[in-house]
Amino acid sequence: MAGNQSELIRIGVLALQGNVREHMDAFEEACASLQIPHEILPIRHADEIRDLSVIAIPGGESTTIARLVDKNWMREEMVRFKGSYFVTCAGMVLVSSEVIGEDRYKPLGIVDISVNRNAFGRQKESFEADITIQGLGTPFHAVFIRAPTVVRTGPDVKPLASLDKGVVALQAGRHMAFSFHPELSGDIRLHTLFLSTILSG
Repeated sequence: MAGNQSELIRIGVLALQGNVREHMDAFEEACASLQIPHEILPIRHADEIRDLSVIAIPGGESTTIARLVDKNWMREEMVRFKGSYFVTCAGMVLVSSEVIGEDRYKPLGIVDISVNRNAFGRQKESFEADITIQGLGTPFHAVFIRAPTVVRTGPDVKPLASLDKGVVALQAGRHMAFSFHPELSGDIRLHTLFLSTILSG
């Protein structure tokens, strides 16, 4: 989907685990601010994917989400999906091409990145930080919860923000991925930036 703001944009939020309602609310606000005709819905089954413009994958536990994706026969449809992905935290792990040291599941291979899962440590090492993100005029208050980082990017991946442990925000063509939780910040600028990018693409 690109270039026509009069077309209905259909956003599906993967509703197997994680901050589903928070993403739906953030996209609702972002679509309203851009005056985009839209429909936002939770998705749990493969047959709900084909008519979507966007799939959002929230944070959660990547192993559990991957298992539920396979259990619900969604993997093939998600890999073949021709729309745009907006993914956060565990979602970044799931769409990667490689998860360092992980052999319990195979990631979807949608974005050419290698990810260090739980790069900042366990739950007790969760933190918040104001980070500079390319495309935003002022720092973004990011919430990191058992966050991954990207330690290798493919040639078509554009890092948007990095910390000392690796890349924490990126764009790969029509997709965007974040290791933190923008849906928890109360700041819809990244959801808005993503929508603006795919509309102008």
